[in-house]
Amino acid sequence: MSAIEATYPRVAQPQRMTLRLIGSAFVAFGVFLSGFVIDEPAPYELWMAGLVGLWFILGLKISRGVAPLLALLLTFNIGGMLSLTQMKDLATGPMYIAVSTFLALTAVFYAAIIEDSHKRLPLMFNAWTFAAVVTSTLGVLGYFHAFPGSEVFTLYDRAKGAFQDPNVFGPFLVPPSLYLVHGILVGDLKKAPLKAAALLVLALGIFLSFSRAAWGLFALGVVLLIFIMLLKERSGAFRLRVLILSLAAIIMLVASLLVALQIPKVSQLFSARAQLVQQYDGEHLGRFERHRIGFTMMMERPFGIGPLVFGTMFPEDEHNIWLKSLTTYGWIGFVSYVGMLLWTLTIGFRNLLLDRPWQPFLMIAWISVLGHASIGNVIDIDHWRHVYLLLGTVWGCAALETRHKRGRNPKTTV
Repeated sequence: MSAIEATYPRVAQPQRMTLRLIGSAFVAFGVFLSGFVIDEPAPYELWMAGLVGLWFILGLKISRGVAPLLALLLTFNIGGMLSLTQMKDLATGPMYIAVSTFLALTAVFYAAIIEDSHKRLPLMFNAWTFAAVVTSTLGVLGYFHAFPGSEVFTLYDRAKGAFQDPNVFGPFLVPPSLYLVHGILVGDLKKAPLKAAALLVLALGIFLSFSRAAWGLFALGVVLLIFIMLLKERSGAFRLRVLILSLAAIIMLVASLLVALQIPKVSQLFSARAQLVQQYDGEHLGRFERHRIGFTMMMERPFGIGPLVFGTMFPEDEHNIWLKSLTTYGWIGFVSYVGMLLWTLTIGFRNLLLDRPWQPFLMIAWISVLGHASIGNVIDIDHWRHVYLLLGTVWGCAALETRHKRGRNPKTTV
């Protein structure tokens, strides 16, 4: 029984369906808003705060399958609350942990809402893709100064779309890109040109973000997606189709990249950003030395040092999610985060190749979680809204699988 059905058991079927459709549309709109975070609090926070509260008031339940995610994320943020006790001046520390806790609740909400009905997954991913195309278009237009004031969508000559940072903007575009790639490879070929055009917009946005993490995430994601699809499907004809379309997509992307590199401004910045180790990585108190010093320092501080304190002690913030977990959430937060991530990857991998309606979404989310864990070595991702959507998707799909195996067919309504 769904949350709405449990709350309104006597509501007639048409009205009940209408309520479910409205509720699902509100969820999709929330996902869409995640692509527009120029200022904080962003519209996403305001919308999702009301939506999460409303759904749980109406009776949305957290199942046993989702409960571990809730427990681990709450423990993670309890570690953050304990780290506040180590700060001499709280400043923005409490607000930072409040945002972390809110984002944790959105992951649990997404998992619960997906378990309630797997039909919401296409709505959510379509909304994410639409938002990605819009914000990527803004980033590309801003990069080329296509209209007065468009520079608001760039930072340091890098596209950032409707985000505060190109390093968040780029990775945000990757999961929708994988969704489009999957749709091109398995979907109706009549719709392939439209999806290819959208994919080209996202790929250009990722490239012009000049985020090495986003570049690596995109490349890793596409390779893993194609590999898993070839592994899952045994049909020779399907594998041939995947290989041909993949080759065509690669040629299209490479050709687009070569065209973009003909622009001197793009070529110059690409040459600088393409270096594996930048000056600010290897110099004195650069990224790598800060990591070494930070890990050593945290071995003597079990409660951490508090949110944003590291950046006041060194030239920049941690830029490493593992170190960030220690400094901002303490040892308890670090253990909770690592445990949550390993558990997420395990339950996702276990169900990765099963033939289910939600398998494509699980596959894309699992690949993206793995990729974000990898780029977490050089960037902080604890406040990235879309990461919590990915976590919720993996856990929601795992909960669906549990219900399926118990003989309780997941809802087929929206």
